Amino acid sequence: MDYDYLISQREKDIHNRCCSKKLWCIKDICGIICAILTWLLIIYAEFVVMAVILIPKINTFYSTLNIAIFQTLTFLAFISHIKTMFTDPGAVPKGNATKEMIQQMGFVEGQVIFKCPKCCSIKPERAHHCSVCQRCIRKMDHHCPWVNNCVGENNQKYFVLFTFYVAGISLQSLMLCVQQFTTCVRQEWKDCTTFSPPATVILLLFLTFEALLFAIFTAVMLGTQLQAIWNDETGIEQLKKEEARWVRNSHWKSLQAVFGRFSIAWFSPFTSPPNTKNKLDAYLYSV
Repeated sequence: MDYDYLISQREKDIHNRCCSKKLWCIKDICGIICAILTWLLIIYAEFVVMAVILIPKINTFYSTLNIAIFQTLTFLAFISHIKTMFTDPGAVPKGNATKEMIQQMGFVEGQVIFKCPKCCSIKPERAHHCSVCQRCIRKMDHHCPWVNNCVGENNQKYFVLFTFYVAGISLQSLMLCVQQFTTCVRQEWKDCTTFSPPATVILLLFLTFEALLFAIFTAVMLGTQLQAIWNDETGIEQLKKEEARWVRNSHWKSLQAVFGRFSIAWFSPFTSPPNTKNKLDAYLYSV
């Protein structure tokens, strides 16, 4: 197999890329709106928690501790979302199933090759075609409009971390909202907030609704993702009830395939998932 030839072909595969081909970008207006809405909701939660609840009591240890925890979780959630959104989820090079390329890749005559009729790609095992990304995605779990991207082999770790940290800030927001309501009612709305009582009530009610909705949604998504990883079965494979033609990993190896060897890096969106590609299957990966 001519590896240099494969590299040259992959360098031409620039579909769904931006910023001088450095970032993976899905040009889907619905997904872009959902992603921006996600950022705005996180910013709103941070504003209410900080300006209405915590900063007026900044001189207390309890408030300072909650500020540190909330800001850390919010930062990690935002970075996890960005990484999920702008990371190639495992796209197969588009149009690599031509006769000439198959010959260059060194496939022998009679060897079974699965092709995708929609993007004219050699379809590796456990890959599925995404109509939004217009690509075949390795170990595709689902396409999520909230991150404007597919969740697949290369970015599932970031998506799991995003749901984990958003669930964390949602639960903390709910706890702080309940406490703030209780405090303000006990003090008859005197010196409990820098905003007027009506404005405080509206801000806290909206945050309570948002936090409750996000807590339920992200907790369910987190649970389904961890279950899929634990069982070495993607969401699409579960939905279609596909018969496992691949060799299933053990539960622990399935976790390691997504997060790497167990360490504190499991919880960091700044560390990349394990890189499994090699020269033998390089033609199945985009640059």
